Amino acid sequence: MLAKRIIPCLDVRDGRVVKGQKFMNIKDVASPTEMAAFYSNEGADELVFYDITASHENRETSLEFVKQVADEINIPFCVGGGVNSIEDFDRILKSGADKVSINSSAVKNPSLISEGARKYGNQCVVVSIDAKLVGDQYQVFIKGGRENTGLNAIDWAMKAVVLGAGELVINSIDEDGMKKGYDTVLLEMISKVVNVPIIASGGAGTMEHFVEGASVADGILAASVFHNKEIKIQDLKTYLYNNNVKVRRS
Repeated sequence: MLAKRIIPCLDVRDGRVVKGQKFMNIKDVASPTEMAAFYSNEGADELVFYDITASHENRETSLEFVKQVADEINIPFCVGGGVNSIEDFDRILKSGADKVSINSSAVKNPSLISEGARKYGNQCVVVSIDAKLVGDQYQVFIKGGRENTGLNAIDWAMKAVVLGAGELVINSIDEDGMKKGYDTVLLEMISKVVNVPIIASGGAGTMEHFVEGASVADGILAASVFHNKEIKIQDLKTYLYNNNVKVRRS
């Protein structure tokens, strides 16, 4: 069994790390390079950066922070937001990122998944899915949770993998920033129908929530509990290890 990955998520707006609830009430936290260096030293397995307003504002991801982060850390990191073409993949990977995350653009142009996988390999292509329960169905939202596509999230996850996605990040809009636990129902539904790693995102509030997330996901992503230092990564890894979750320990 592969070790479960602990992944801090850093949402970036105007060159600063920010955090909100249910994709709203955004507040400033710190600089991306400062946070990246901190988490690298703390024992994070990977980092994810999202330029959270790039798609909504129809602009490219800012690469300045990507280059700075690459100079600061020696752990893998993924960058997303405003990725609309193979050229965007190229710019981000050449700036030092290890993976590229696509969300809104993948829904609007699914062939981008295939193009990215053909040129850079499936391992470089991460499809991030923002899902929310609408009635009795999980549906896909884009543009930072602002627009409901009407797509069934489970169907879209399956299609993304067929097209070449090497990893899926499953973001629960309902649980985002609420600290009540991951949406394990959604995670289980997707884990049963895809054969690539899935990353749980949205809802972590306690160490037990990470144990629950790790029971169905390959990686456990969180933001506010790490940013606010409510949970320290080394303490979390010890807790997970003591609860029979395999993790990388330094």
